[in-house]
Amino acid sequence: MVGLNTAQPGAWRADSRALLLLALPLILTNLAYVALTTIDIVVLGTLGAKELAAGGLALALFNQLRTTGTGLVTGVSNLVAQANARGDEAQVRALLVAGLFWATVSGLVFMGVLLALRQPLTWLGQDASVVAGAMDFLLIIAPGLLPCLWFQALRHFTVGLKFPGPLLAITLVSIVLTAALNYVLVFGKLGLPAYGLAGVAITSAVVFLLSFLMFLVVVLTHRRLAGYFKLAQLSFSPTAIKAVWKLGLPIAGTYASEAGFFSVLTLLIGTLGMEALAAQTVLNQIIYIVFMFSAGISHAASIHISEACGTGQYQRARQLGRLGLGLGVVVMLLFAIPYALLPEQVIGLFISTEHANNQDAVSLMATGLLIAIVLQIFDASQNIGNGILRGIGDTAGPLRISLFGYWLVGLPAAWLLGIVSPYGIFGVWAGLAIGLAATALLLIVSFERQLKALDRAGAIALS
Repeated sequence: MVGLNTAQPGAWRADSRALLLLALPLILTNLAYVALTTIDIVVLGTLGAKELAAGGLALALFNQLRTTGTGLVTGVSNLVAQANARGDEAQVRALLVAGLFWATVSGLVFMGVLLALRQPLTWLGQDASVVAGAMDFLLIIAPGLLPCLWFQALRHFTVGLKFPGPLLAITLVSIVLTAALNYVLVFGKLGLPAYGLAGVAITSAVVFLLSFLMFLVVVLTHRRLAGYFKLAQLSFSPTAIKAVWKLGLPIAGTYASEAGFFSVLTLLIGTLGMEALAAQTVLNQIIYIVFMFSAGISHAASIHISEACGTGQYQRARQLGRLGLGLGVVVMLLFAIPYALLPEQVIGLFISTEHANNQDAVSLMATGLLIAIVLQIFDASQNIGNGILRGIGDTAGPLRISLFGYWLVGLPAAWLLGIVSPYGIFGVWAGLAIGLAATALLLIVSFERQLKALDRAGAIALS
């Protein structure tokens, strides 16, 4: 345990710099990725309240299952890194097959789930016309889950080999394709009919496929990576299949718990009317964009904490965790400035002229932005809390905590404040903030307690 408790005075400056340097490219890639769905939301906003509500509902459900499937193959990168360090190329190839296997299985299962949601959505009190539009949207976009999850499996495989590939470049190309295809298909350009809502769904499905194919071409033409894709050398290993499942399941569960919490609250808001659901769609997308900043910080903090714990530097690991949390809060406060000073201008970036002239809708969204100031601080804290716990090797704890914080605290609070009480959508948003706050607090407390235990164990080992 050389280096135990070696956080040096002034080391926080170096650690802060290291966190920022690693977080920045991750944030840029995340933002490029979220731009894809942002374009869809903006285009939906130009079509009207009904289309925005239907498309927003469909995208929320689609992203729920996409996020869960991504979590299932996230562990591939860790397993590949371990096998590669041992020089076990056969295991690396087996893990490639295992990652693609689980991406395919989860993609097919989730496609079936999406296409079977019409009646459940009706039972949950959603507007019938919104459900009809959402199901038409899901019918088109659902097959896009397969290439989307194949892309994620390849991404984590290559990251495990320390070759993330030109992900940012591919995502930027995908943004251009999304904007161009939406313009052509939604509004009927180049001699094509105007597909409207269906055009957004077609665009998303096509871009998922093209993104996967672009990344596949990159790995198949890469001098080093191409060797892992020789069909004759690929093998189906039950051991690798089990390893990916065992590591990925708690990560998928955590992702699903968080995404599911947001999806259920969207359904809850859907019972309050079309305008409320349209407002939720816009605010949810704004929060999702800002979430990418905390996601990059979370990943960077997680990696640095893992390195610190690997050399027994538990005080430094604690310092890194606190720095990550502090940085996340500062970034969220910076976003609070335009929310508070220019709410209508921020909202105007995501809504059509029709909505902009509807003062009730604008007022609803602007008030929601004020709530989002507090909500995003808690959201960033729980996101970074998940990352710093993964940094010390705990993946099961975040799942248990998320289940408690979201579902046993946040959801009942949202239902009581938004449905039982007369506060409507504002009560639901307040319940969301309460659930995120409870989750963040428990994650941070768990991080501190576990590091204290590791610190104590390390001191005993040295004595």
